[in-house]
Amino acid sequence: MMAMANFYGGWLLGAVLLGFAAGWISVVQRGEGLSKNASMGLGGIAAVLVGLSLARIVPGRAGYWLDLFLVMIAAYLVGCAIGSWLRYWVVARQMKGH
Repeated sequence: MMAMANFYGGWLLGAVLLGFAAGWISVVQRGEGLSKNASMGLGGIAAVLVGLSLARIVPGRAGYWLDLFLVMIAAYLVGCAIGSWLRYWVVARQMKGH
C-alpha cells in the first residue's frame, strides 16, 4: 500500500483535491436519495470489491488496478466529505453573523 501511495502520490492528492472541490461547490440539499434496494445493492458491490481486494483473489494486473481503484475512490470520497463539511461550517458561521 505504501508503494502505491509513493508511486501514485500525485494522483491520490489530485483525487482528494477533486473530491474537495466537488464537495465544496455542490449544493447541499436533502433529497430523497437512493432507494433502499439501490443503497443495499451499491453497498453489496462495494463490500464484494473490498473483500476481493483484501483476500487477494484477483491476481496480477487486474488485482493491482482493483486496489488502485478502491484507493482512488476512497481518496475522492474523503475529499468530498472534507469539502462538504467545510462548506457547511463556513455557511453556518456566516448565517450566525446575520
